[in-house]
Amino acid sequence: MHAPMTTDATGQTLALAVDLGGTKVDAALVTSSGTVLPESRTRRPTGRSSSSDELVEAVRGVVAGALAVLPPGARFVGTGIGAAGPLRADAGLVSPLNLPVWRDFPLRQLVDDEVTAAVTSAPVVLAIDGLCIAIAEHWVGAARGHRDVLGMIVSTGIGGGLILGGVPVGGPTGNAGHIGHIEVGGFDERCLCGGTGCVEAVASGPKTVAWAQRQGFAGSTGEDLAAAYAAGDEIARAAVRRSGTAIGHAIASATSLVDLELVAIGGGFSHVSPDLFVFIRDAIAERAEFPFVTKTRVVPSALSGDGPIIGAGALVHHADVVP
Repeated sequence: MHAPMTTDATGQTLALAVDLGGTKVDAALVTSSGTVLPESRTRRPTGRSSSSDELVEAVRGVVAGALAVLPPGARFVGTGIGAAGPLRADAGLVSPLNLPVWRDFPLRQLVDDEVTAAVTSAPVVLAIDGLCIAIAEHWVGAARGHRDVLGMIVSTGIGGGLILGGVPVGGPTGNAGHIGHIEVGGFDERCLCGGTGCVEAVASGPKTVAWAQRQGFAGSTGEDLAAAYAAGDEIARAAVRRSGTAIGHAIASATSLVDLELVAIGGGFSHVSPDLFVFIRDAIAERAEFPFVTKTRVVPSALSGDGPIIGAGALVHHADVVP
């Protein structure tokens, strides 16, 4: 084990950030000002068909890749992990719904062992990925200056995290903000969580594509759907409208409960079309008799694809606000 890093003239203080999702795992080094060192960004595929050994090697690979470019003389302060849920944050265990071979898997210990072997012993903090994106948007993104915020990921799954009264909310198990599993009316899709009509089962990227295919769409990916939507394909347009409506209804329900000011949405499928946000806002506007719901602003993430990674870094850089 190497000696702990110390700050040199560059003044860099760095955290390792890891983001585990249903399609990929990312890692990067994040500065104390909330920027990602681009040369440290490392990515490996995950996926429902992955074995546990393959997932372990993917996590080890991205951790090693990011740490390999840790600048000499930088101060390394620890590791933040954002993971798809559900999870048990206090025990460091993850059970990502879209990675079925991992149930109560000790992800925090796996990452801790890798970091300790490569650099030094330092804090390792685990949180749900939706909370990471909420923290990132509140720190350096679209939600700066707001106190009551929902951060969302719309991708392989749909996740979320809450900032209420300016404070991140994790709940007793770390799963607060799990908006992907709010049930929305008018939909009968069964969800992997056991529910029916969960917004993740209706409106995530893969589920939206699957619905379009049942209507005769010939494409197979979110990228295919985006291209068809831009070209005016009626099935693609109906699929994106359906997704946006379901997401909007879920946000309206969440706002009815906790009175949100702003919702910032990132994730790959959130880029399927700018019209997705139009459909989301239109669905929220249906709550016309509840101005405290219709006042809620819904905006794209200001952090491109870096929100979950920046938020994972913030688990270390701003450990004082982590629940």
